[in-house]
Amino acid sequence: MERSAADSHDVIQVRGARENNLADVSVDIPKRRLTVFTGVSGSGKSSLVFGTIAAESRRLINETYTAFLQSFMPSQSRPDVDALRNLSAAIIVDQERMGANSRSTVGTATDAYTMLRIIFSRLGTPQAGPSTAFSFNAPDGMCPECEGLGRVSAVDVNELVDVEKSLNEGAITVPNFGPDTWYWKGLAHSGLYDPDLPLKDFTEQQWADFLHKPATKMKIGGMNTTYEGLVVKVQRLYLSKDRESMQPHIRSFVDRAVTFTTCGACDGARLNQAALAAKIKDRNIADCAAMQISDLAEFVRDLKDDSVGPLLDTLGGTLDSLVEIGLGYLSLDRESGTLSGGEAQRVKMVRHLGSSLTDVTYVFDEPTVGLHPHDIARMNDLLLRLRDKGNTVLVVEHKPEVIEIADHVVDLGPGAGPAGGQICFTGNVAGLRRSGTLTGRHLDHRVGLRDHPRQPRGHLSITGATLHNLRDVSVDIPLGVLTVVTGVAGSGKSSLIYGSLPRRDGVVVVDQSAIRGSRRSNPATYTGLLDPIRAAFAKANGVKAALFSANSEGACPNCKGIGLVYTDLAMMAGVATVCEQCEGRRFTPQVLTYRLRGKDISQVLAMPVTEAREFFPGGAARVILDRLADVGLGYLGLGQPLTTLSGGERQRLKLAIHMAEKAGTYLLDEPTSGLHLADVDQLLALLDRLVDAGNTVVVIEHHQAVMAHADWIVDLGPGAGHDGGRVVFTGTPTDLIAHGNTLTARHLATYVNAP
Repeated sequence: MERSAADSHDVIQVRGARENNLADVSVDIPKRRLTVFTGVSGSGKSSLVFGTIAAESRRLINETYTAFLQSFMPSQSRPDVDALRNLSAAIIVDQERMGANSRSTVGTATDAYTMLRIIFSRLGTPQAGPSTAFSFNAPDGMCPECEGLGRVSAVDVNELVDVEKSLNEGAITVPNFGPDTWYWKGLAHSGLYDPDLPLKDFTEQQWADFLHKPATKMKIGGMNTTYEGLVVKVQRLYLSKDRESMQPHIRSFVDRAVTFTTCGACDGARLNQAALAAKIKDRNIADCAAMQISDLAEFVRDLKDDSVGPLLDTLGGTLDSLVEIGLGYLSLDRESGTLSGGEAQRVKMVRHLGSSLTDVTYVFDEPTVGLHPHDIARMNDLLLRLRDKGNTVLVVEHKPEVIEIADHVVDLGPGAGPAGGQICFTGNVAGLRRSGTLTGRHLDHRVGLRDHPRQPRGHLSITGATLHNLRDVSVDIPLGVLTVVTGVAGSGKSSLIYGSLPRRDGVVVVDQSAIRGSRRSNPATYTGLLDPIRAAFAKANGVKAALFSANSEGACPNCKGIGLVYTDLAMMAGVATVCEQCEGRRFTPQVLTYRLRGKDISQVLAMPVTEAREFFPGGAARVILDRLADVGLGYLGLGQPLTTLSGGERQRLKLAIHMAEKAGTYLLDEPTSGLHLADVDQLLALLDRLVDAGNTVVVIEHHQAVMAHADWIVDLGPGAGHDGGRVVFTGTPTDLIAHGNTLTARHLATYVNAP
């Protein structure tokens, strides 16, 4: 067949990309191939892949919608690039946690539960009707008592009131209900009970009116108003709101006052009795949704019925993919919001594997996060399967096992932040090895075992742990050494460590969860670094320090110190534009006239940590900056919004703060995520410094370099879910390689003994 003009578009052409730190980058990326983007943290990989290629693809697709529809979409400005040619539709499969909606489960997110519903509507006996009769999100399927949530909320009245006191004495302990507040007056002046009488002396009728009286029109204090009992009001004001959007003091009140209990009517199954009565082979649909996916896959394989044959095949394929990707230990009824970032990414991946779309660009952000070396091999197969369907697969990744399977590698660097943003190498893996770039040199780099592991000075004992899949686990965590907890995804590592240790004295948890921060928070405000910086500016200029905070007096009045102005255009998408008055500098012109050693405050906040360390040679600022550099965040801008940080960066930022505390025991969850091979050595040196300073460090980790460097290993397994949950080995890494027969032992031996 002769080539037509349509065949000439087989590379994505990027010309003159300048997003973030990219230095006028031009590169060709082959289509329908697997390309891995490598380079140190902050070298510009994400700016190129997510900020330029994927962002422009999405923006162009959004522009095909009507202005009316675009008004509901987030606004996107065009990336800073001269030209992008031959783009195809981009699907981003990232580690953003899936929405915290209680109605979304692994089953609904992958459509596996939808298929199961149709199968039950055809094969279940007695018959319950169409497939919506098995949906806990549809009125004809949900349990009427809990409305399909599987749990009911009860309010603990003892957390709302102190019955020993009267209303005038402040009996109500709910936030914003103190004496003389608006809410308090509505109750105290209602005339239904005496505000001077202690609550314990109320009659039954008064108690009922005080707590549970439904909304009733009344005249209170000469005004027509609506009276409602305290519990009714609290439920309306606080309990119907999304927990994450509450102010911290209200959130902690709700956590204290509201208890969620399993719904008695459906026993947590979410469905009504008609749906639960229908069975296939003695199991109802809730039993199937609660089964471990690997078991459900076998159950579905044994069902033979021509009327739903194709559906059984498709459902079987979806369940098998979930098992292959290392998620066989989950169940379909697991709420999506409880999945880790890595699990969420893999669930989304399965959704796309089953898609009939082709010629799409899939963009992955470190798909190996949370994966044991054993699981990485299976993840690689899925990436290759997506490619073989005729898709372009772009992966940002640090693990050598994934770099090895690439058709094409784009290595960015040479450094981070302003020292990066250039293409160091493009070509195949063999070429990368010979290239002499930082990534090429480290591909075969190995961390050796310790000759003399440090000796523990005592133990933290965990006894009889049974959370999730743990099988009555008892284990001693040695004090004063580096302990690494290993095991395949779902073996019970997090359940063991986070379920048992955080509540003890002197234990600090450093995880990757989102930092409660808005567009206003940045590394300088979060670490407390801004205080010595403001003080230095104030002292040098003889003015007050509050002027140098973008959240206070010195803020530009036009953008309120954010640097951007968000404009809502009635018929078109709203846009975020750089503030014209301060040009994105966030401060008033007056504040910007004050200098410290020739720099104004916005120039200092624009510095990366490494540059700021030279600018502040001593004092409190330098101490904090040194810690940020120690955890590998030298490239972060002091004023960069926290919302732009990855999970790994957030964890290292928290570690920098906690290093200042005298903690005792540090719990870290995969601190190598997002770290280049060359930076892992620096992280290991940091963990050694923490231990040598007398601390205990416990790390949940899949990276063989960290395992090899450990003083002590606790290996969980042997598999995931109900095939895991046991301690299969404790001892030194040397013992594990010599005597262990676990998956971890095999992979660590291969790593250490590699030529």
